[in-house]
Amino acid sequence: MTNADTEQEQLILDSVGRFLDREVKPHVHALEHDDIYPAEIVEGMKALGLFGATIGADYGGLGLPAATYAKIVERVSSVWMSLAGIFNSHLIMAAAVERFGTPAQKEQFLPRFATGELRGGLALTEPDCGTDLQAIRMTARRHGNQSYVINGTKTWISNGIYGQIFALLVKTDPNAQPRHRGMSLFLAEKGPGFTVSKKLEKLGYKGLDSAELVFSDYEVSADRLIGGQEGRGLQHALSGLELGRINVAARGVGVAKAALDEAISYSQIRKTFGKPICEHQAIQLKLADMATQVEAARLLVESAARIYDRGERCDMEAGMAKLFASEAAINCSMESMR
Repeated sequence: MTNADTEQEQLILDSVGRFLDREVKPHVHALEHDDIYPAEIVEGMKALGLFGATIGADYGGLGLPAATYAKIVERVSSVWMSLAGIFNSHLIMAAAVERFGTPAQKEQFLPRFATGELRGGLALTEPDCGTDLQAIRMTARRHGNQSYVINGTKTWISNGIYGQIFALLVKTDPNAQPRHRGMSLFLAEKGPGFTVSKKLEKLGYKGLDSAELVFSDYEVSADRLIGGQEGRGLQHALSGLELGRINVAARGVGVAKAALDEAISYSQIRKTFGKPICEHQAIQLKLADMATQVEAARLLVESAARIYDRGERCDMEAGMAKLFASEAAINCSMESMR
């Protein structure tokens, strides 16, 4: 990274930081507690360009490398992790279109994705299928030469209520062997046959709308098949998930760092036996362990992001970062409360 790149990155991070201080911190507790979708904050995120963070500049996005994107996600998540989820699924969908979409699909959708005018996400999970994506049941069957008819249910879909468009993983050939050769990815906008059946409640991670989506004889134009060729959907979805895992891992770093900062601050004002508890070795050891976990998690995220930026496959590295950083977030949060 050149000095100019470093300066640009710092300017972006400073802008994000000011936005978080001004627009998010004063409201986050109430929004999280009452599980309210942060519509006004989302408008601010649009103005910052976060919905186009990793979309190429040719399509109106910021064109940021994953390494810079991860730092933005960390910064955002240190204040309110739910916001990172709102643009994560959206950018996974955008990455699939930018990498694999037809020229017409890129021109039609990416500029609107980049501005946040058209928002949504990736719809993979079904009531009977999570990690085993090849077991999905949603189907898309040919209807003449110009369209497909989609039937099935997706669940736990981020942006499901307030999003307008989703990349749906479906089976265009349920009998294909191996199964992934019968899977395709479609862009589906809300319309007749597309129903948001219910909002799904969560113990945490509130503010972000998670929903069940039902498709009943939903007709979609054939030109919404990403890449224009059947049988490539699983490949397209998994490729986009690499960026998604980097996002989730960076969230973990942000949460862990926020917990560490709170613990350090409290340890400097809380006194026992006549001195701040930060001067007790037992507390110092806890803080040292937390700081080590934060730094190790951040380095794993940076490593995965650099590989992604080189255009290389990084599913293993991104998965490692996601695992370790998520555990670090839990561990540091628990230790901070203790």
